[in-house]
Amino acid sequence: MPAALTKSRVTTAPGKETVLAGAVDLARSAAERMARPGELGEHLGVVVEAERLLTHVFQAHVPGYRGWCWAVTLARPPRARTATICEVALLPGDDAILAPEWVPWAERLSPEDVGPGDVLPYVEEDPRLEQGFEATGEEDLDELAIFELGLGRRRVLNADGRRQAMTRWYEGDHGPNAPAAKAAKAPCSTCGFFLKLAGSPRRMFGVCANEWSPDDGRVVSVDHGCGAHSETRGPEPARLWKPADPVIDERDLEVIATEPLRPVRSESTGDGADDGTNDDAAGNSGDAAAETKNDDETAAQAPPAGGRKSTAAGRKKAGAGGRRKSGAKAEKDAAPSAEKAAGPDQDDSGDAGRA
Repeated sequence: MPAALTKSRVTTAPGKETVLAGAVDLARSAAERMARPGELGEHLGVVVEAERLLTHVFQAHVPGYRGWCWAVTLARPPRARTATICEVALLPGDDAILAPEWVPWAERLSPEDVGPGDVLPYVEEDPRLEQGFEATGEEDLDELAIFELGLGRRRVLNADGRRQAMTRWYEGDHGPNAPAAKAAKAPCSTCGFFLKLAGSPRRMFGVCANEWSPDDGRVVSVDHGCGAHSETRGPEPARLWKPADPVIDERDLEVIATEPLRPVRSESTGDGADDGTNDDAAGNSGDAAAETKNDDETAAQAPPAGGRKSTAAGRKKAGAGGRRKSGAKAEKDAAPSAEKAAGPDQDDSGDAGRA
């Protein structure tokens, strides 16, 4: 079968192959037997495949095959003047829509295509692996290699496999070029949640153990970073107002006593207060005594058979006298002494009246 029909291969000058180039009608009739009505177009030219071997190219109008062409290959024996039909095919041109080249299943499968229940095929000659440590029978040597170095497996990573893995980790989303690492304020190497790997990778990689980090449980590089670093702080909230600076007046001095001041009491003030209280008490007792004495005098002067009017008048007069005595403070002070001096005389006059 001829190769794809490119424009550079199709020509209208066949050279010495005039016999094959002139058999256009023979080639068209062969293509018409293969194509449906209306699918065969005009003649586009010829392609010289080899000596005495030539292909005629016709335009194709097949639905769904844009850019394809009908190709009819002719040949002739040496010194023959008659063309023979070899094959008829529909071949793609320069503008044809083609499917991608076939790739084996093991090569076109990517890590994103593997699900939880998928099982990958076994690779006998994996270039990333090498033969593991085999037990030698010596207890000390086998314990060191199998339990401490972790070589008790059939195959382990070789240097090329470790290099590929660490390059992929470093250039991926958990390396220093990730957007989260560029925005971080501190690297993972200074974080308290960073757990270093064992062996040679511990110099560049570790595992994140912070549940608040998007990289929790993943391998990260020492220069990776995120916003959940153990030693960084978030932005402080903005103040609602901007406080002014305090004003200090160093020219004004205020003296504050270290002990409370005690009140000072004078003797004159205390005596005056006592005198006033005694005077008030004496005045009140004098008023009561004067009123009582006036009532006695009124009762003694009244006649035994006198009416209620004279008695009431006497009481009223005595009451008025008592109120007049209580009107001034000087009279209050002198009332008890006057009553004591005139007491016997009044008693006598009373007795005389009764007689």
